[in-house]
Amino acid sequence: MLPATARAAATDAAAEASAATPADGPVVTTDTGKVRGTAGGGVREFKGIPYAEPPVGMLRFAPPRQALPWRGVREATRYGNACPQVSRYGLTQASDTEDCLTLNITLPDTGATPGPRQKKKPVIVWIHGGAFVGGSSALYPLATMATAGDVVVVSFNYRLGVLGFMPHPAFPASHNGGFGLEDQRLAMRWVKRNIAAFGGDPDNITVAGESAGAASICMHLIAPKETEGLFRRAIVQSGGCAHPLREVAAAATAVGDKVAEKVGCGDKAGADKSAALACLRKAKVTDLLAAAAEVGGADLMAFSPVYGTKTVPMQSFEALRQGRFVKVPVLNGGDAEELRLYVAYDVQAGAKITAESYPDDLKAVYADTTPTVLKDYPVTAYSSAPTALGSVMSDFSPKVGLNNCIYLEAGKLMRKHVPVYEYVFGDPAAPPVTPDPGFEMGPVHSSELPYQFPHFDNTTKLAGPDLAPPSQKLADQMMAYWTSFARTGIPVAAGSPAWPRYTAETAVMNLTPGHVGPFDASAAHKCGFWKPLYPGFLTQ
Repeated sequence: MLPATARAAATDAAAEASAATPADGPVVTTDTGKVRGTAGGGVREFKGIPYAEPPVGMLRFAPPRQALPWRGVREATRYGNACPQVSRYGLTQASDTEDCLTLNITLPDTGATPGPRQKKKPVIVWIHGGAFVGGSSALYPLATMATAGDVVVVSFNYRLGVLGFMPHPAFPASHNGGFGLEDQRLAMRWVKRNIAAFGGDPDNITVAGESAGAASICMHLIAPKETEGLFRRAIVQSGGCAHPLREVAAAATAVGDKVAEKVGCGDKAGADKSAALACLRKAKVTDLLAAAAEVGGADLMAFSPVYGTKTVPMQSFEALRQGRFVKVPVLNGGDAEELRLYVAYDVQAGAKITAESYPDDLKAVYADTTPTVLKDYPVTAYSSAPTALGSVMSDFSPKVGLNNCIYLEAGKLMRKHVPVYEYVFGDPAAPPVTPDPGFEMGPVHSSELPYQFPHFDNTTKLAGPDLAPPSQKLADQMMAYWTSFARTGIPVAAGSPAWPRYTAETAVMNLTPGHVGPFDASAAHKCGFWKPLYPGFLTQ
């Protein structure tokens, strides 16, 4: 790693070189230097702004460090590199570039340069998903959200998988297994300090995310000493806040030690942890990614947040039950058929799920409760065995937190302390987010994203350019609800049904074309059936 002065000089040179290119885009001054973006299509956009130093050398497997200042004007017209990852399910593109900690800002172009006398706009900070091992901010076009809601929208990249969420006995104890979350918090602090220069209100920030992005928000909520004051509201889309986390020490042994061994660093731990850490910091990124893929296998939780550190101090559902979380209004929910998507991934990978195998498929998830589950969820009630399996798990699964009863559980725990607005996204005509698996899908995990981010690019490009008219109407309603919540803390859409606060089972918003309005989601997803079977998960 270069000394600080040398790194600063290199940063200055790069900024000055880019500034030598003639440009007439809007220029904004941040606390680390000036950036030049683009204007067009009704928005101003600034892309690829560094919020942290590249996490290489001594900063690999360490908390992030604030970006160094630069001289001149830095071009901010292209997205930064995606953080290291392998391609998964054809939804993400591989990357092995560690210099990836950048953010993007999109705001409505009013024709005037944001200034101290202009009214500041609400800010939405979007955290991308990807199972903590994939994805990037570049997949989410922010312009429609910014213009439709008259808000400033921010997105960013953060370390993923083995580099961002792997715990190991040699890593710093306070942040072990949580470097990706620390990246996110550093980005949020950057936004808090700088967003006023882009016309955003630093005192009216909503943090929002889907899947791993939403689960990250759950982690930020339950670490009030680390995140208090960084955001005023939270939008959690398919986050599973009430699902159990892994404990750091156990995960370090189950995952970290095995990865270290596969890259030739396992025999260096012993009593001298510094030797193991030094070895892991020198390992090739491609070797770490390959080792992580082998160790993680099909385990969706292998590289996900752990608790028992300063980053995530305690078990998530316990923090919610005890009211030990950041007290802000929350908009929370998920997709009606969440886990049909993961059944599709299994089928696409060669799994044979049939009516004959259905009992055994259920047993792999529900163990001794399988006979009871079979009675309430017979395969004959569905169009196919894969559809049935996906629907059962979408109601409740003890294995994966992406299910509707867990979402409702989190809402019930949080509503004792803060305003909560709960929803279920249920558009049966939602665009596909994976190639046709040969069975009925419907509104699966991540199906709502094209409604928020038109032309959402998961590299499969399946959604097409436009939604069908009923779905587009729902998208417009959702955009109004979401941005209203970011503005005031209450989701309101002109001409659409009132969204009640989640105070009763029947006060969950049904986001389905032709049926938008409150309904009893607990009954729809049979949470009363699941509660006595899994009282440790469903307590409310």
